[in-house]
Amino acid sequence: MIAGPSGTGKSHFAEAISHLAIEKDLRVAWFTLESLSAAISRAKIDGSVSRAITRICRSDVIVIDDIGLLPVSHDTAEAFYRLVDAAYERRSVAVTSNIHPPGFDTIMPKTLATATVDRLMHHAHLVETSGDSHRLAEALSGRGVVPLT
Repeated sequence: MIAGPSGTGKSHFAEAISHLAIEKDLRVAWFTLESLSAAISRAKIDGSVSRAITRICRSDVIVIDDIGLLPVSHDTAEAFYRLVDAAYERRSVAVTSNIHPPGFDTIMPKTLATATVDRLMHHAHLVETSGDSHRLAEALSGRGVVPLT
């Protein structure tokens, strides 16, 4: 679990972990919460949710990036729970979030948030980032900006 303010390197940290896993011939699946929800919603249409979750869980490392930016629908919270539950104690799951896991109930239904966080944080390592946004610092200093000519 990687939690902290925007622009403090959470996604980059998860990407580095993913690259190391790939270098060790492990399979990595990467989702935003929205893309995970879309994948599970498509599977609901033909009743293949279990197969979709099983397919995702064939990966050795599953990354879910950027939780906490927006409130999520019940379906999205359910998709997140289903994946975390299926991967629980079987696969490595890395989650990046702007909010600390106990705060997930501020963006999703409390029952699903509690059950998801319970499984997600059991045996977990929590990395907390801090500081100012690197993107904002670059923008304010004029670095990374390409002037229009």
